[in-house]
Amino acid sequence: MRYASVAMFVLIWVGIIFAPRAYGIGKKAFIADIVLTNTRDDLLLYFTVKNCFTPNITKAIEAGVPTSFTFIVNLYEVKRLQPDKLISRVRFSHRINYDSLKKVYSIRLSERDNGLIRVKDFSTAKKVMAEVVGLKLAKLKNLRKGRHYQVRMMAELDKIRLPLHLHTILFFLSLWDFETDWYTLDFIY
Repeated sequence: MRYASVAMFVLIWVGIIFAPRAYGIGKKAFIADIVLTNTRDDLLLYFTVKNCFTPNITKAIEAGVPTSFTFIVNLYEVKRLQPDKLISRVRFSHRINYDSLKKVYSIRLSERDNGLIRVKDFSTAKKVMAEVVGLKLAKLKNLRKGRHYQVRMMAELDKIRLPLHLHTILFFLSLWDFETDWYTLDFIY
């Protein structure tokens, strides 16, 4: 009888630990719609993170839990027999807060000097959170003609932090975390 209860305990914990991951198979967040272009002076990057709003993340945001996506973008000059040379590294975040009294989503975009965008509907808020628009990667004067370059990018949901000691009670919030793979884009300037 004792072994049966231990086995049941183990099965329950295995289910708790692996069920959320099994649910997420095929639903992994990824980067898409990557566009690299330039102005007269700057190299610009556009992309979108897909599958980043799970039902649990959506519920947390709508409950008023501040949520941040962090983006990391690196630009390298690719070398053949040497390590790649880092040209620029940009780390920035998009942070969303929902005010349930005013029914407004406020999104701060750190790459735009913490510019604040306020929207009323969640579909627009999700779009603003997941899109990177016109990120300045480097000045064109810092790139050399005919050289091979590579942009590497990824996104992650920052761990949700709750006030006081709620994070110890609600330990399952860590299951909401996502991180995309690194994506690369090669080009010759």
